[in-house]
Amino acid sequence: MVCIRCKMVVKGELGKLGLHYSTVELGEAELTDDITLEQREQFKAALLKSGLELMDDKKSVLIQKIKNIIVELVHYSEEPLAINFSEYLSQKLNHDYTYLANLFSEVQGTTIEKFFIVHKIERVKELLVYNEMNLTEIAYKMHYSSVAHLSAQFKKVTGLTPSHFKQLKDKRRSMLEEL
Repeated sequence: MVCIRCKMVVKGELGKLGLHYSTVELGEAELTDDITLEQREQFKAALLKSGLELMDDKKSVLIQKIKNIIVELVHYSEEPLAINFSEYLSQKLNHDYTYLANLFSEVQGTTIEKFFIVHKIERVKELLVYNEMNLTEIAYKMHYSSVAHLSAQFKKVTGLTPSHFKQLKDKRRSMLEEL
């Protein structure tokens, strides 16, 4: 679960099955009651209908937790990390970063760092489309050391400079308005 709507779906499905929970967070739900095998299967089927899945194995759960932490940091956190990301992740998940990085790469086919960067660039794209901040403000908000660093990373991931991306968006909007 990586969004508020996902959490609402999970809460709703748990409610329909009469299951009580203490918390529903990104990627996990803590139930206050025991769940029967039949309820579990009904819950799993209901989640699948909504495009979500119930994960069983510990490695998948751990990878999902890594993804959730990254999404949380990139999309919902305003404060920069006081420690480096690898240390932060290790502390949050109580695992050695090397283990987490190797597991993530093995299962996802990409590194944690690349996954993190791709999410940061997606967030930058959103902010560019909103057109409420200039590139300097976006670089600051996204904790880049400079506009040049943001621009270089943006181009490496998308193949476009941020300004060219913005021009394409503006051009597409004008073409739609002409229809």
